Amino acid sequence: MTHGDDRPDPAALPEGFGLRLDRSVRTFRHGTVLVGGHPGRLMALSPEGAEELGRWLEGGPPSPAARRLGRRLVDAGMAHPVAPDATSGRGDVTVVVPVRDRSESLERCLRSLDAGAAVIVVDDGSDDPDAVARACLAYGARLIRRRANGGPGAARNEALPSVQTELVAFVDSDCEVGAGWLDSLTWMFADPGLGAVAPRVRPGSTGSRSGRSVLARYSEARSALDMGDAGSEVGPGRLVSYVPTAALVARAAAVGSGFDDRLRVGEDVDLVWRMLDAGWRVRYEPAVTVFHREPTSWAALLGRRLRYGTSAGPLDRRHPGRLPPLELRPWPTAVAVAVVTGHPAAAVVVLAGSTAALARQLRGRGVPVGRSLAWSAQGAGWTLVGMGHALTTVVGPVVAGALRRRRWVATAGLLMALPPVVDWWRRRPALDPVRWTVASLADDMAYGAGVWLGCLGEGSFGPLVPKLRLGPADGTDRPG
Repeated sequence: MTHGDDRPDPAALPEGFGLRLDRSVRTFRHGTVLVGGHPGRLMALSPEGAEELGRWLEGGPPSPAARRLGRRLVDAGMAHPVAPDATSGRGDVTVVVPVRDRSESLERCLRSLDAGAAVIVVDDGSDDPDAVARACLAYGARLIRRRANGGPGAARNEALPSVQTELVAFVDSDCEVGAGWLDSLTWMFADPGLGAVAPRVRPGSTGSRSGRSVLARYSEARSALDMGDAGSEVGPGRLVSYVPTAALVARAAAVGSGFDDRLRVGEDVDLVWRMLDAGWRVRYEPAVTVFHREPTSWAALLGRRLRYGTSAGPLDRRHPGRLPPLELRPWPTAVAVAVVTGHPAAAVVVLAGSTAALARQLRGRGVPVGRSLAWSAQGAGWTLVGMGHALTTVVGPVVAGALRRRRWVATAGLLMALPPVVDWWRRRPALDPVRWTVASLADDMAYGAGVWLGCLGEGSFGPLVPKLRLGPADGTDRPG
């Protein structure tokens, strides 16, 4: 549906877009009730709306009303847009590559970029600027030099005044992109409200699975830059709360004045959240993969994680309340606390109460009580996992004190081991559970140490304080 001046309707997905439901979504009552998404919610449809949605999901042309419903589903994290069968091309994109030395990595990066795109390389105070200049000359990239190193945010900002295209792609010099990666992302900008879209960033290949080191196998499965294999709207409370600018395609208008160059780390999170605050949408699209060179030693990997953690304090100062170590809801938290404190009977009673409350909330929606029980149990389970993760990353001093009391040793140890064990079961990495758990705990503790340093340095302690969320876990939406 369009307005009289032929502008696209911002309340509807653009014409030509397809739609698919998120894998978390379950349907009930003949497709008129949808439950799922991130954050979880319930959406009730009219029989006519359910019928039109079904036709669209099966490949039929959507009506204007269906496209408006599609927008609501995408905004709720319950569905994802699908590329049109035919696209009109990506339009003009300028690629910005910040670099400091690493001329060999820069050459690989420039070699991988799509032909025809304008490329600006910003040398951020390299010790060997001539090597960077030779790489730019070899691949036809424009070079901008900074005399003093200012960090990746400042380097990207240096290029922004030279960007004359509607879209700008940021690619770090230690990344390699695949053929056609821009075409596979830029079709989304037919949505006028989209500010940026990010591909999945994965570690580059380092040989056969069996011959690689423990570090390489761990990094492949749990890189700090890899946001996972599920597409998502991006933002606090979403499945993907932020995306790195190791690779990011953005509308120049949404980037505005650029990155906060006072941030040496976390500048990407800050930019994405400022886009969201300005009313833009940001998406994560894992169907497109960019490869990134990971640290080659444990000291380098853990040092990087510590540096990333130091961004928590400055980010909390700029975006209060968006970085809690744990979000707690009353019912799941009560179940989890009963389990942790060794009161299984109380846990069962509270779980029964949680199930009854959820079933009452969903009464008349066609959702069986068994499903309410499963969701209540899952909520309690993920709360336990979250508590274990927070215990590892943020509550180190408290853990050290608690371990002096022997009765808490086993409980704290099991709780801390729970997140990596669950993670191993879900990911099935090419690494045994013991080494995976040890590496994960070291990784999380390094990050947690960084969080403490960043919070103490900034005097902002939101990332150390759990957030309590009241109200039902699932919102209810009735499109009509």
